[in-house]
Parts: sequence; C-alpha cells; structure tokens
Amino acid sequence: MIQVKGYAAAQAKAPLAPFNFQRREAGPHDVIIEIQYCGVCHSDIHQVRDEWGGSIFPMVPGHEIVGKVIKVGEHVKNFKAGDLAGVGCLVDSCRTCTSCVQGLEQYCEVHWVGTYNSVEMDMKTPTYGGYSNQIVVDEGFVLRISEKLDLKRVAPLLCAGITTYSPLRQWKVRKGERVGVVGLGGLGHMAVKLAASMGAEVTVLSTSPSKEKDAKDLGAHKFVVTKDEDSLASVNNYFDLIINTVSAPTDLNVYLNLLRLDGTMVLLGVPPEAPQIAAFNLIAKRRRLAGSLIGGIPETQEMLDYCAEHNIMSDVEVIAMKDINEAYERMLKGDVHYRFVIDMATL
Repeated sequence: MIQVKGYAAAQAKAPLAPFNFQRREAGPHDVIIEIQYCGVCHSDIHQVRDEWGGSIFPMVPGHEIVGKVIKVGEHVKNFKAGDLAGVGCLVDSCRTCTSCVQGLEQYCEVHWVGTYNSVEMDMKTPTYGGYSNQIVVDEGFVLRISEKLDLKRVAPLLCAGITTYSPLRQWKVRKGERVGVVGLGGLGHMAVKLAASMGAEVTVLSTSPSKEKDAKDLGAHKFVVTKDEDSLASVNNYFDLIINTVSAPTDLNVYLNLLRLDGTMVLLGVPPEAPQIAAFNLIAKRRRLAGSLIGGIPETQEMLDYCAEHNIMSDVEVIAMKDINEAYERMLKGDVHYRFVIDMATL
C-alpha cells in the first residue's frame, strides 16, 4: 500500500484536518499521480456537511485534480511518468451498461464510482479525493492535460468546466444563439467563457448589479439584474438556452418565461428543496426544463482539448491547504473569484 497525506473531515460539519491514509499500489492498468493542484467545489461543502445525506466519513474531498504522473502499471498505454494528467468527478464505473458503452459513465446504470465519498466497484472500499498528495486511478478515467495551459487554472475545468461544457454541447449551441447564464460563480463564469467562445450571445442573469463589470470582462454581451422588473422584462421570450447554475432556492418560473419557443433551461445546481413549476410556463411556448450531470470521460477529454485550443481556463485564487476551512466559509459568502484552488505543495 502507498502512504498518503491529506486533509479530511472526521464527521459531518467537522473542520477539515490533517489525515494520513493508504491507497492501493499501481495495478496493471493504474496511473499514480502526484497531485499539484486541486480545485475546491461547492459540492465539497455539501458533502463534508452531509447536506445531501449518505456521506461517508472520514472524507477526503476534492474532484478537480491535476498533477504529474509518477508511475504507471505494466499495461498502461496512454500515460507515462512525467506526463501531466487530471482526474475529475469519477474514477470508475461498470463499463458495460448502455450508458458506459456510449461514454456516458456519469449515468452508469450499475454504479459509478465518485472520486470521493463513494465506494469502489467492490461496493465496500471507500474512495478518497484530491485534498491529498497522491491518487491512484485506472487509466480509463485519467485525462490528458495540455502543457499550453496554466495548470492551477486547469484544475476547476475537471468539474466546473465539464459541467457547463456538456449542456452547451448537448443542446448544440451555435453562433448567434442567445444563451442566458443564471449565477456568476464557479460554474457560471465558466458557462460565460465557453458559450461566448462558441459564438453565442451571452447574457448573465444576476441578483447582484455589482457583478456587471466582471460579467462583461468574462465575455458576456449583456447583463440583466433579475430584481429589476424593467431589466427582466427586456429579455422575456428571448433565450434559446438558459444555463442555471444556482443551488439556492429560486423561483424557476421567472426564468422559464425568458425562454423563447422551444427554448430549454438546464439545471446544474441542486437546490435544497424541490422547485415548484407552473405547467403553463412550459406548455405555452413548448419550453423544456432539463438537467445535466458533469460529463463522461470522452466528453471531458474533448472539453480539455477545446479549452487548450481556445485558451480557456478558470479564474482562480490559489490557497494553502491549511486555509481550506476559511475558504469554505468564504465560499458560502460568495467571496471568491471564481474558484479556490489548493496548492498541494503546501500540504
């Protein structure tokens, strides 16, 4: 077994603290990565605090992982020591169901293995994430990282990037289409960058007037303050697609009315309570309300290659590992532009 250092929560709502644990040695198809940076996702907080239920403790969070390969198994074909590599939200799946065969491992019909707060395919061995110095992953779930990009700014692409890229591709956003982005946080700022790069007219929908300059700097063409009735009315029946990144309770009917005929709103955030939808808001314009969950391995690699080609990265604030609990509190206050990334050299 490999001795690993990390930070973990011992129980629900407990602060993260140093934690030593073991990972398996590299098997024939495994890649060992020395983690250099790990992004901090809002879902880390949800799971550490058991807000979604079923959390497994002790928990080592982190699923936005980038670093350098230090060892590979004898049958590994696509990676070698010294390569840059990344690991996102999942590290295994059944690989044989209809979804897995299509490269949609995140919808595995048997069991997809989360990078942390999950169990391996044996249904008993817990997984530990990227708030640690090393990780061992089957090469089928390891991503190639371009050396063109700033590694610390690549880390959040493994969750925030793919989570917003996938629905833009699924709904085939094209040049000239109108895309609304609800919320300008870790997910929202990536949705703006990606949609703008695809040629869409991008509008940020926010409750905070102070975010207008940031939205425009990120590539948004318009900014609508949703608390301003006149501003909101200016985009009624306007959008082809709305990417809703907000996890807080919100009235989805307000946003549904902004969709034009056959428009779609995709939910990426997970509100604590089930939203109420007025059926007529869907029926009247043949609108659609949909959801999307991260992306499969092929699409995640496609996203990373796309970002390398178009020089798209996350806006990050790098922190030391010891400051993770303070970072969580700042995230809850919205005090981050736009993603915290842990420098694992500080572990």
